[in-house]
Amino acid sequence: MKDGRILLSLTMCIILSFAHRLAANEVLTAGQDHPAYKALLYRPNANATMSPKKPLRLRPGPHLFIDDYLIDKTVNVTRRVNRPARDATIANPIISGKEDLNFQPYVSVLRNSETGRFRIWYGARRDDRSEIRSHIATMESDDGIRWQRPPRILEDPAEIQFGCCVINEGPGFPDPAARYKYAWYSAEGDGLRIAVSPNGLDWKPMTPGVVIHHSHDINNLFWDSLRRRYMATLSVNAEGPTWIGRRRVTMHSASQDLIYWENPWYVVTPDDKTDPTETQFYAMNGYLVRGDLFIGLVKVLHDNFRAEGTPDGSFGVGHTQLAWSRDGQTWVRDQTPFFEPDPTPGAWDHAHAWMDWQLPVGDQVYIYYAGYKNGHKVNRFEERQIGLVRMPRDRYVSRDADANGGVLVTQPFLLQGGQVTINASIRGTLRVRLLNIDGEPIPGFDAMVQGDGVALPVEWLHPLSRVKGQPVRIEFQMQDTQLYGFDVKE
Repeated sequence: MKDGRILLSLTMCIILSFAHRLAANEVLTAGQDHPAYKALLYRPNANATMSPKKPLRLRPGPHLFIDDYLIDKTVNVTRRVNRPARDATIANPIISGKEDLNFQPYVSVLRNSETGRFRIWYGARRDDRSEIRSHIATMESDDGIRWQRPPRILEDPAEIQFGCCVINEGPGFPDPAARYKYAWYSAEGDGLRIAVSPNGLDWKPMTPGVVIHHSHDINNLFWDSLRRRYMATLSVNAEGPTWIGRRRVTMHSASQDLIYWENPWYVVTPDDKTDPTETQFYAMNGYLVRGDLFIGLVKVLHDNFRAEGTPDGSFGVGHTQLAWSRDGQTWVRDQTPFFEPDPTPGAWDHAHAWMDWQLPVGDQVYIYYAGYKNGHKVNRFEERQIGLVRMPRDRYVSRDADANGGVLVTQPFLLQGGQVTINASIRGTLRVRLLNIDGEPIPGFDAMVQGDGVALPVEWLHPLSRVKGQPVRIEFQMQDTQLYGFDVKE
């Protein structure tokens, strides 16, 4: 009987995998109203804003002003995408191609909650220098910057083409032998494979073959903590309604058990009306949950561009854009570059700057990225390297007021909690007021906030318990201030 159940399970996997092959390689010709089309572009006060019909019930924060969803109105306030700055105190690249054997733009970095130590996994070249096969390499670090060498090359769970996405389910995971998950693109099955491990070092395949077929050799895996499900990112070559020809575009799929997956849907696609020519995507990764937002990092590729000062034939330039989702299905991409290559000819990341992993560390987020020196396919065994930039937590997008002052008022929401904190950089002044649902000030809830911090406290005259459970708005009167978001804590 047990053998019969196993045979039935394997048969179902084969049937589902065949269905997913069709779905993930679909030619999308039905238009943007197609049910599999969940890719949007950010437009102020347009598709990124879904004004609520009644007061919002916010999840635990933080609540970021990355889009317009939380905003009712603004006066003399501008939206700014804040690009992480390169830090001269970090000896980038932190993982090299020549010495550390890195040759792919994919990386995972996790921090041990007990020891505080960091571990990195990345794609290492094989001894035969295959351009379409790789190994997993790993190192440890005390600070996430300087790594203890030499790297350890792990035993392959199966043939690996590309990919190095690792997630840790934590010490309380019911099956300790499967606490860690590793996802990669398998050339043996043209799709996503998954392995499990008790320690992130010793891997065993979870299934006999791929769990989702897809047509391009990039994928990754992440956990949607808001909806309690696994998510897979899948790269495919596809035609579509807003671009000409077949391009590399990005899809998602969801699963409860990593074996049975939903039909994939499109989440990142180009638009030839507003994207530069031949815009393609090397998928999306670096996912981070912030409040009710999922934030992702999109690798943008222009294979017909050439970086200044590079050798003849060195085509292919890549940068990173922001994307986000509030429902876990539809993703909004901001076409403003979030992180770009170093403009200095000869810099190690002069042609590509592809962000791949975000890791919160205290009041900062560490963002690990791949840099290419000369071009997309140039000297891949030495010029593809991993770097690091850091930025204050949650400061992807700000709402700015200059010296003339400006005002931002939120949508009404049900206030739950006893402390409001603000993420802001205040060079001038910031006055914070609570308003009722009709926009009238609530007496005793009017305060000035000063400083530069990700959680500046607001000190009211009265305790927030007086208005707990009531619909309120927050009004920010700003002068020479950058406002990123707010939080309401117990």
